[in-house]
Amino acid sequence: MTQPQTPLMTPVLIGGCIIIMISFAIRASFGVFQIPIAEEFGWLRAEFSLAIAIQNLAWGIGQPIFGAIAEKFGDRRAIILGALVYAAGLVLSSFAVTPGAHQVLEILVGFGIAGTGFGVILAVVGRAASDENRSLALGVATAAGSAGQVFGAPLAEVLLSFYTWQVVFIIFAGLVLLSLFALPMMRSPAPASRRELEQSMGAALKQAFRDPSFTLIFLGFFSCGYQLAFVTAHFPAMVTEMCGPIAPDGMLAAFGITTTSALGAVAISLIGLANIGGTIAAAWLGKRYSKKYLLASIYMARTVVAAAFILSPITPGSVLLFSLVMGALWLATVPLTSGLIAHIYGLRYMGTLYGIVFFSHQLGSFLGVWLGGALYDLHGDYTLVWWVGVGVGLFSAIVHLPVRERALNLRAA
Repeated sequence: MTQPQTPLMTPVLIGGCIIIMISFAIRASFGVFQIPIAEEFGWLRAEFSLAIAIQNLAWGIGQPIFGAIAEKFGDRRAIILGALVYAAGLVLSSFAVTPGAHQVLEILVGFGIAGTGFGVILAVVGRAASDENRSLALGVATAAGSAGQVFGAPLAEVLLSFYTWQVVFIIFAGLVLLSLFALPMMRSPAPASRRELEQSMGAALKQAFRDPSFTLIFLGFFSCGYQLAFVTAHFPAMVTEMCGPIAPDGMLAAFGITTTSALGAVAISLIGLANIGGTIAAAWLGKRYSKKYLLASIYMARTVVAAAFILSPITPGSVLLFSLVMGALWLATVPLTSGLIAHIYGLRYMGTLYGIVFFSHQLGSFLGVWLGGALYDLHGDYTLVWWVGVGVGLFSAIVHLPVRERALNLRAA
């Protein structure tokens, strides 16, 4: 059945952008808390890194669960549940005083991100969009996550200059709950072919698992999670400790950025800012060109950029340049990957299938964050774990090439 075309900017897309922007603003700020929490309790860097790593793993585990909840009980109920769990995890974490408590409570935060993040929101946006606008709508919603990243880390940095990290966590919990005011806008149809409507979730999963392309997409998303989570969690601290000094009479100082700590927070913001344009551009290209070749190109570009950065002296200028270039490639993979799944396997169980693929992303996230802290404690810097990220990026560039992009139900035709 041909779906009637709808405008690109719909209430569903606007509401989804608001929720995902707030969710990702808070998620992107956790790297800013690395040093304050470690210094207050005298912990090794690996302790809080493991908490963030567990958060990412729980996010990955929770993504297909919340996708299935949304498809079984309704999108908005899944989002409400996610927001409540997210806020509870943040509030309870503000009272945690041991590494184990933080690590356990980050499970709640991770599940909360799953319920208010890509898996649920992109599935709703994808179903509500017309065939013509779907790729771009997914790109706009993904870019909203980057918009949250623009202000998330700097907001945390500013709040920490006035409040303790515990109070900032509670403030962030309140922001998560406030995002639910956008929920009435999240009403969407569930467009699907007759065949998709008649297909059970079990049959759809079995069909996808038997398809080698699904396995390749699953494996390819691993490096995306590794690179993004490592940079989000550790780049502020890496810049603080490894970057050359900021010139007191330079442009950065004129904008009030006088310490490498402030530069680290700004770097995360710049990545998010650059990715707004990069993600929308990738989605626009995905409407016109092969998604698998675009994905391979993005992963290869990330590999080259990351290798060039670590091989060069780390200066304020190189940090800014890396942030802008890597930012343009940052979440550009998300609308292409989710769009590829929708194109090959249909819209009916897109949330669940994307959630399963996203689990690979979060396995990479767990490894990137945890290895970042563990190898830092072992070697005193981030060089080795950075090179691991370069290697897995090259792997993802290669593994997307054999994907069969033709819709599964048309392959035998």
